[in-house]
Amino acid sequence: MTADGTTGTRWPAGPRRPLGLLRELDHPARVFEHLGPNWFASVMGTGIVAVAAAGLPVQPPGLRPAATVVWALAAAWLLVLTAAWAVHWTRHRDRAKGHAANPVLAHFWGAPAMALLTVGAGTLALGRDWIGHQASVAVAVALWSAGTLLGLLTSVWIPYRAMTGHTVTADAAFGGWLMPVVPPMVSAATGAALIPHVPAGQPRLTLLVACYAMFGASLIAGLVLITQIWARLMHHGAGAAVMAPTLWIVLGPLGQSVTAANLLGDVAAAALPRPYATGAEVFGVLYGLPAWGFAMLWLALAAALTLRAARSELPFALTWWSFTFPVGTCVTAASTLALRLNSTALTVAAVALFVLLLAAWATVATRTVRAGARGTLFLPPR
Repeated sequence: MTADGTTGTRWPAGPRRPLGLLRELDHPARVFEHLGPNWFASVMGTGIVAVAAAGLPVQPPGLRPAATVVWALAAAWLLVLTAAWAVHWTRHRDRAKGHAANPVLAHFWGAPAMALLTVGAGTLALGRDWIGHQASVAVAVALWSAGTLLGLLTSVWIPYRAMTGHTVTADAAFGGWLMPVVPPMVSAATGAALIPHVPAGQPRLTLLVACYAMFGASLIAGLVLITQIWARLMHHGAGAAVMAPTLWIVLGPLGQSVTAANLLGDVAAAALPRPYATGAEVFGVLYGLPAWGFAMLWLALAAALTLRAARSELPFALTWWSFTFPVGTCVTAASTLALRLNSTALTVAAVALFVLLLAAWATVATRTVRAGARGTLFLPPR
């Protein structure tokens, strides 16, 4: 397993190259042996493209149908990956359990929960065009419930494992530490869209309260971890080049928190009396603008550190999916603020970030398909 917790393989220069999956593996069934939870980041990164497109302040012709196709792709990939992971757990149970014991890969247990939540959000926003309103709500509720339960579990279980069972050095903090604590924030943001579909009264109020509670739990945990990542960078440097993409994960809780604050503010009036509903709307802006500003600062810093790493060597690994979902949350954050404030500047920023997201997704998806076709993604490191 590589230092970044992925199963990508770097191949030495020379004539000896992977000759295809079946020739490199002892048996085709071994493709399931090293499927860690980090693979679900590819679902997150694909699904967020669709969700971000659906929420853009400007909707040019053809954008929504294209976004719906991307949502369908993410949903299909989620089904395939879930089935493959079931085989992985059945045939390679010891390996699967070992992922939770790995001090790097364990943190990516947050990815399956966020994959469920992201596809669920896309189902509600876009899926109704294909499967109808009632079916889209039912699927979204099911995926949100499963993703939320799994996310709440990992947000406690993985930090507990790290505190009690992992050897953590002074320079160990990296962006992946955020992965298990971000799912509750994603639940808060995606749960906002479900509030109008919940019966009025106590059920609707309970869901809103739960979303704000998960918002707070994830936000505070994320801020604690971000300060540790900043301190590690200041005291120990950027580290190995292969870890550079994980710096982008910091954008995830920042952008998603802005999105959650504003989406919850939009629906607060359906469950809260005034002045609390008005306060929720105001909070979305007063919190969202400063937090989005810091996210843009971190984006510039992460981009500079990534370019620095690329000048030496930046080998492809599944951590490259860190270039997608976190940027997507910055798109949705800028979009929600632009719509609330009717801001041209934020609209331009949202579109520019969406273009960056598309470029990142196209690059990473292409490299992933290529590595998968060669078989290198399925092999242990040499």
